[in-house]
Amino acid sequence: MTPIIRIDHLSKQYGSGTRALDDVSLDIAQGEILALLGPNGAGKTTLISIICGLVVPTGGTVRVGGHDIRTDWRAARKLIGLVPQEIALEPFEKVADCVRFTRGLYGEGPDEAYLEQVLRSLALWDKRDARTRELSGGMKRRVLIAKALAHRPKVLFLDEPTAGVDVHLRREMWQVVRDLRASGVTIILTTHYLEEAEDMADRIGVIDKGRLLLVRPKAELMGEFGRKRLVVDLDRPLEALPEGWDERGLSLGQGGRQLSYDYDGRADRTGIGHLLADLNARGIGVRDVATRQSSLEDVFLSLLERGAAQ
Repeated sequence: MTPIIRIDHLSKQYGSGTRALDDVSLDIAQGEILALLGPNGAGKTTLISIICGLVVPTGGTVRVGGHDIRTDWRAARKLIGLVPQEIALEPFEKVADCVRFTRGLYGEGPDEAYLEQVLRSLALWDKRDARTRELSGGMKRRVLIAKALAHRPKVLFLDEPTAGVDVHLRREMWQVVRDLRASGVTIILTTHYLEEAEDMADRIGVIDKGRLLLVRPKAELMGEFGRKRLVVDLDRPLEALPEGWDERGLSLGQGGRQLSYDYDGRADRTGIGHLLADLNARGIGVRDVATRQSSLEDVFLSLLERGAAQ
């Protein structure tokens, strides 16, 4: 199947000499949620801005729905909705009028039924006659999403969509994103909330210093780079680890009453059986055992460290 977005060897270097993107290539499938992760200044916003036609690349090509963003920009741009980081709304305009106006910018005629559908899906219908200056920060972000959806785009870019939004509203917005994906919209989001990417994304891309370090299905990424930790509660404290145990990935905590062991859960031999046998042989009793899977944050930091070392 032809991807809805095809990025080939894209680069961007500013006049100051700063290289914001360095030979980025990426295909994005119709109907997937792709999360782009990276520290500040990694190139996430530059990449989105180029695809949306807001920044001119130095090299490479981008096609959206088969349309080149530079030579066939009108058709490409019509397929895209963008929710930017910054909240920029006309303070005295009513919510419904904001969405109507944006729809008109794309040459689309009035469609009050669709307007109501969008506003209801974002819990904005009751606020349709409110002026945007009267809204909370979270509601203003919902208005930005409604504006981005006004012309029925096939692709939606969400650049830090839940920044500054409280936890309850953030989870409500996650459900909105899932509903959009279920309707066939392709979603590309950047976020600093790693649980957001871990909870929603089909694939995760990691970008740093303008380079796309990798793009993998979430489950595959967690399986390849995620590690597990075994935590053993001991029946008596240990003053120190037995000689050589620190080399096995073991560490002491909780005043010597807790033993932690990092291991690769995919390995044929995890070493857990050997560890428990050693504890028994030394007369060290075990009160409880628990395991913890590495989080996406652990994986993300590991990838950045690996990328910096290259």
